[in-house]
Amino acid sequence: MDKLISVIITTFNPDLERLNQTLAALKNQTLSADQWELIIVDNNSSPSLSILIDWHPQYTCVVEQLQGLTYGRLKGFNLAVAELIVMVDDDNVLHPDYLKRAKDIMEQQPELGAIGGKSIPIFESQPKDWIKAFYHNLALRDLGNTVILNSWDHTYPATAPIGAGMIVRKSALKNYIDKVNKAGTVIADRSGKMLGSSGDNDIVLEILKAGWQTGYFPELILHHLIPDSRTTTSYLARLINQSNKSWMTVLKRHHINPWPEISVWSLPLRKIKAFITYSAWSNKVNYIKWRGACGSFDGLATKDVL
Repeated sequence: MDKLISVIITTFNPDLERLNQTLAALKNQTLSADQWELIIVDNNSSPSLSILIDWHPQYTCVVEQLQGLTYGRLKGFNLAVAELIVMVDDDNVLHPDYLKRAKDIMEQQPELGAIGGKSIPIFESQPKDWIKAFYHNLALRDLGNTVILNSWDHTYPATAPIGAGMIVRKSALKNYIDKVNKAGTVIADRSGKMLGSSGDNDIVLEILKAGWQTGYFPELILHHLIPDSRTTTSYLARLINQSNKSWMTVLKRHHINPWPEISVWSLPLRKIKAFITYSAWSNKVNYIKWRGACGSFDGLATKDVL
């Protein structure tokens, strides 16, 4: 039987307990395993991954030696045999009907190039309430129970799919794949300990610019496993700082950046002023937001080669 879906998990030094929860949720999908393939891309884990999955009839684990989430995903995209691809992180627990619903939506609406849904947190420990201010940065979202569709309008839609659980058509990825295959065009994304995270946005923008629609579908639900280490002030400050810097690169490369570029010499003064504006000394939320602003400044001051 031809595979309807290719599920791709790109991972680097994963927490095996969380990864096993991800795999257990895939094992429990209502869509029969003979209708989808499973590809795990090991992005240079140390030691290399050796995961036995005897319950799936078409399972592949491959190594991508070029470090970074973008390269790992590209490896999976090129190996995928199905037209529909589901991008699953190594800490995502899909609802049992996730793949079946994804298949049905994409079959019924051929104009859709990429879709996503709800990403609900499961925290290792109950975090402080202030963490909610940064749900978006932790790839957590619940936009309600109404379907939302987007087309290209020269801006980035706030309701565009996030990388966790994103479903894409392989044919809609053509422009993106062609671009990242060219030297020097890769948007900064997760790589080792680096936390730039705008590769998802780059994928969505290339799909929209190619004339496809994207959509939010509330019936697509996954749980995102969040360890305590990702709810600390230091981690969130570093995450948002590096993510904002890479986000500026995305906006500039797609010519939709609403902010003017700034001079490198102005960075210290801007950061000092922002420290005061955000009252960064007063609480954790304000400090993290200030670090995010500093990342945006760094991105706006960086000269892009394209």
